[in-house]
Amino acid sequence: MIFQPGTAFESHQTIAKLQQKKLKELIIYLHNHSVYYRDLFSKENINIKSIRSVGDLKSIPPTEKEHLQTQNDRFLCVPKSRIIEYTSTSGTLGSPVTIALTENDLQRLAYNEYCSFTCAGGVPDDIYQLMLTLDRQFMAGMAYYSGIRKLGAGLIRVGPGVPSLQWETIIRLKPTAIVAVPSFILKLIQYAKDHSIDINTSSVKKAVCIGENIRNTDFSLNVLGKKITEAWNIDLYSTYASTEMQTAFTECHEGKGGHLNPELLVVELLDEDNQPVENGKPGEVTVTTLGVEGMPLLRYKTGDICIAHHEPCSCGRNTLRLSPVIGRKKQMIKFKGTTLFAPALFEILNGMEEIKDYIVEVSANEIGTDEVLLYVLPINTEEATDHKIRAYLQAKLRVTPHIKYLDAPTMQKMLFPEMMRKPVKFIDKRGASTKT
Repeated sequence: MIFQPGTAFESHQTIAKLQQKKLKELIIYLHNHSVYYRDLFSKENINIKSIRSVGDLKSIPPTEKEHLQTQNDRFLCVPKSRIIEYTSTSGTLGSPVTIALTENDLQRLAYNEYCSFTCAGGVPDDIYQLMLTLDRQFMAGMAYYSGIRKLGAGLIRVGPGVPSLQWETIIRLKPTAIVAVPSFILKLIQYAKDHSIDINTSSVKKAVCIGENIRNTDFSLNVLGKKITEAWNIDLYSTYASTEMQTAFTECHEGKGGHLNPELLVVELLDEDNQPVENGKPGEVTVTTLGVEGMPLLRYKTGDICIAHHEPCSCGRNTLRLSPVIGRKKQMIKFKGTTLFAPALFEILNGMEEIKDYIVEVSANEIGTDEVLLYVLPINTEEATDHKIRAYLQAKLRVTPHIKYLDAPTMQKMLFPEMMRKPVKFIDKRGASTKT
């Protein structure tokens, strides 16, 4: 399959025509090869010839994550002999989902990340240090690796964690960029401070941030982003992606939202009734994959709540841009009259100097409302620190959640349980086990 770089710079009309053409091809492909979607079209009496544009998609019921979990094989569109890579989700919103890829899908994935790294200022002269796992069926690690290779830049595969090893490698091999979780970048900064490493004279000039927000919905840096840039004079580029969509949204140098690769994905933002939201309003990111061969998806609801921006970007791209993730639909917390999403609570906790690390656990009480327990690693065990933390939370939340203080080894074990690819910051005990 051949992809043409630069599609995002085309006019809105050209992009719309391209998506319309690819959408028609996808509908025919699904009808011919997908058991799940062929049955859906039949059940809903959908004439596939009537789906001629993105606007026509509203006649098709969205695909939910539960459909992928319980009917995974029915989404497969090729013989298993053509599958050369099996990946899976991290299980953030329940049990993991398997996504199978063909050789063409891997090429598409590499192209996607090539576009993403180019969008984030990447050039062939760069050297990227990957501070993440490339094993455990993790699509993202493989995607970053493939995209950087396609870019022609250098690669250093260090893996997650271990600040001492990361810094030893930075000093020795002099990468120009890192790919890392933002909260881990703070640990790199702290390690450098503790060991008298002048980070601002290091070779690293930019960071591609994965897995966590570094901006507010108005695109200003949030607490996490500010902490990084106040200590380290590097450019930050935020990303958003999911295994199921096999595509990423990445910021350009303007930092005004993640750019869509329109040749790879159709995006809708839907409300609770599966209707498109008004421009500027938050909605659930719902995607239709273009060019996927193994397990293409039609109107797949990601569970992530974002805001779409449609005006052209000053970087020259004319594509839709997505805001940082406001929250995940299944992670809404209703606590003593206060409603918030997990990222908002993370932002509050990140702003507290007395808290070195944390995990949020939510459970349901006997009357069906949410209870919040914070596992906290404080800077010390002094009574004054406890008072400051509780007063801060009371001021920010208007209510004080339960707090359980942990020591560093216990917190480390909870944050990184065996076989988890990312640190666990959120534990949902209100039903099915949910960790993120």
